[in-house]
Amino acid sequence: MLWRLIKFLFVILILGGIALVGYAYVGPVFFPDDFDPQQSEIVLPVTLEPQP
Repeated sequence: MLWRLIKFLFVILILGGIALVGYAYVGPVFFPDDFDPQQSEIVLPVTLEPQP
C-alpha cells in the first residue's frame, strides 16, 4: 500500500516537472505578455570624483 503511494507521488512529480518545462518552452508563444519583463526608465544622477 505504501509502495503504491510512493510510486503515485513519483509519477505526479515527474509529470509536474514535464509540465513546467513545457510551459517554459511553449509559454512565450501563447502568452507573450506573461513573459515580457516590466520596462521602465530609471534616471539616477552620478557624481564622478576627479582622478589625481
